[in-house]
Amino acid sequence: MNKYESIIIVNPNVDEAGLKALEEKFTGLINENGKVESVENMGKKRLAYEIKKFKEATYMLFNFEAKPDSIAELERIYRITDDIIKFIVVRKEQ
Repeated sequence: MNKYESIIIVNPNVDEAGLKALEEKFTGLINENGKVESVENMGKKRLAYEIKKFKEATYMLFNFEAKPDSIAELERIYRITDDIIKFIVVRKEQ
C-alpha cells in the first residue's frame, strides 16, 4: 500500500453537517481498501481564481494509505459528487 494525500475543494454553501457527511463518506470509502491516517478541515479560503462561479470554498485534507488501484474509484466518486468543485490526489514519497 502507498501513502497518499488528497485535497478536496467543497462548495462554500455546504453547511457543517454536510461537511461532516462528506468526511464520513470519503473516510468510509478509503477505509474499504486502505486506512485513513488523518482528516483536516482547513476551513473556508479565498480561491486564487473563480471556479464554477465561486470566489471562496472550503478545503479538506485527507492523509491515507491505499492500494494504487483504488485511487481511480476514489477519483470517480469525487467527480460525481456535486458538492466537490475541485480535487487532487497525490502519492507521497516514502
